[in-house]
Amino acid sequence: MHVLIIGGGVIGLATAWRTALRGARVAVVDPAPGGGAAQVAAGMLAAVTELHYGEESLLALNLASARRYPAFTAELEDASGLGTGYRACGTLAVALDADDRAHLRELHALHRRCGLESAWLTGRECRRLEPMLAPGVRGGLRVDGDHQTDPRRLTAALLAACERAGVRFVRQRAERLSLSGDRAAGVVLADGTALEADQVVLAAGSESGRLAGVPREVLPPVRPVKGQVLRLRIPGPYAPFLSRTVRALVRGGHVYLVPRADGELVLGATSEEQGWDTTVTAGGVYELLRDAHELVPGITELPLVETRAGLRPGSPDNAPLLGPTALPGLHLATGHHRNGVLLAPVTGDALAQVLTTGELPEEARPFTPRRFDRTLQESPV
Repeated sequence: MHVLIIGGGVIGLATAWRTALRGARVAVVDPAPGGGAAQVAAGMLAAVTELHYGEESLLALNLASARRYPAFTAELEDASGLGTGYRACGTLAVALDADDRAHLRELHALHRRCGLESAWLTGRECRRLEPMLAPGVRGGLRVDGDHQTDPRRLTAALLAACERAGVRFVRQRAERLSLSGDRAAGVVLADGTALEADQVVLAAGSESGRLAGVPREVLPPVRPVKGQVLRLRIPGPYAPFLSRTVRALVRGGHVYLVPRADGELVLGATSEEQGWDTTVTAGGVYELLRDAHELVPGITELPLVETRAGLRPGSPDNAPLLGPTALPGLHLATGHHRNGVLLAPVTGDALAQVLTTGELPEEARPFTPRRFDRTLQESPV
């Protein structure tokens, strides 16, 4: 069986690798595989601290993928010969004023209702864990099961593993989906070349809804959600600035700091509905540094080495679209929004299974693209 995957980001690469391991002939179409939102993402594997009200249905999928990460990482590093920067370091979520503390208390109650492990700490206990925190920290949640990886190293490892597994890379842009009768049959590239396939996976992130030739009723309802991220560096030789990922509510806004083992510190992230704009703005940089300074005052002494903006693929319910569409031969692996890196293992396995056996695994079934089927939504009652 020949599988064609449109999109070479972390989701497309994970799908390609896992599918190739099952014996399929796999090709990835992307002008720059390994790019995309993962080059901007911080890499938090935060199934618990990323939980938002109204997204409880997504929790099971996030937890399933988080549980797979240690084994997924070990297998990927062995297959590629490259490290991924995975760190089982835990996460500390803190609040800086009474209102934010009350919100964090509510989140802790939600964790308990959902059977999740998180421990409430006083401000003093938070500072004992992370001495660089500001004296004004009012309380926090310690979540030992929320870890991190380095998305840039992860995608490099996935590229290498795909190549070793025989995945073919077509470094061009897919312009149009090809149809044969009533099914997807491949793509036409930017130079006019036609590629045929038995199955096509659309995994192009925020671009997934823009591919020409996809029938309107199965076009994924995916939008770009802008995120600005900063990278700072702790001059070496250095003492650890933070020992774990730190997240915070600062006057109701979210900020996070992700410390890498090599001295990099990732600071993010804004969430902006600005269409296809990827401009780094003075306002975005200012807000991130201002909030991070209130959280960790010493951060403003660190060198600022990079500013980037990327586009998360958001769906109407902020959950991914996984598996077959109403068009035979066309599958989706997109719409992961904040959780693309976290969901790479479970997405790759789910798509590999449905592509090679026809059966979508149970944990992925609530996220079928058919839940947004326009023909169903627009039919008369």
